[in-house]
Amino acid sequence: MNKRILAATLAAGAMLSGCATGPNRDPADPLEPMNRTVFKFNDAVDTHIAVPIAKGYQKITPTPVRASISNFFSNIGDLGNIANNLLQLRITDATEDVMRVVMNSLFGVGGLFDVATQAGLPKHHQDFGLTLARWGVPSGPYLVLPVFGPSSFRDGVGRAVDVRFNLLNYIEPAVRNPMYVMQFVSARADLLGATDLLQQAALDKYSFVRDAYLQQRKSQTYHGGAEPNALPNYNEPGDSGGGANAPGNAPATPGLPKYDDPGDGAAAPAGGTGAAEPASSPAAN
Repeated sequence: MNKRILAATLAAGAMLSGCATGPNRDPADPLEPMNRTVFKFNDAVDTHIAVPIAKGYQKITPTPVRASISNFFSNIGDLGNIANNLLQLRITDATEDVMRVVMNSLFGVGGLFDVATQAGLPKHHQDFGLTLARWGVPSGPYLVLPVFGPSSFRDGVGRAVDVRFNLLNYIEPAVRNPMYVMQFVSARADLLGATDLLQQAALDKYSFVRDAYLQQRKSQTYHGGAEPNALPNYNEPGDSGGGANAPGNAPATPGLPKYDDPGDGAAAPAGGTGAAEPASSPAAN
């Protein structure tokens, strides 16, 4: 009986740890055990500290005021978008970002009102992690950072550089620190709806957040397009009438153009269709 209990206990333990060590483990997340630990810490901090503060802020602050605060920090964020679009040589996007900052700063009362979006200027969300991706730097393993949350090795380095693009970083600490706190509370309040959806929809919050983050970063890296695949198969103009099983033709290699042997035409009768006679020389193949 003791052996049966021990076997059942080991089996249960293997099932519980399967998400971190089993064969179905995501190859993009080799650090999953450590990441889950950090994720659990972040989730506890978010649940017991960040969410109550964000809900209190949302409750006592009128909607127009919250929108203006969010717009103000979004306008500051466009400065980083300008820098990264220039580094990526996306001149059109960088120009639009410059126009957004000018319009929102002048006509939007320092960015409190987003008049640029109403004028049809799109917002381009960029960061230095995407700039590195633009120039071929691989993302590396998925990484959950304390407090900052989902990231990767590449995006973690990018976060350190993005701090230098943030205008708040160059303000006196007495003003900068409260503004950083205000920016965090505002951003967290804007995401309360997404948090409620996550709680209802996700069976495994960690996997849900990881997969959503990786898909979002891939979409941003390729500007919403598909990831480049293998080279297309360009067939020769005469391939439509023949195939791998056509007499007198060498077997076609998938993914490569099919070139006929110049000697194959010698076996065809004059004025014929070009197909080899059954009695053609084996050398023609």
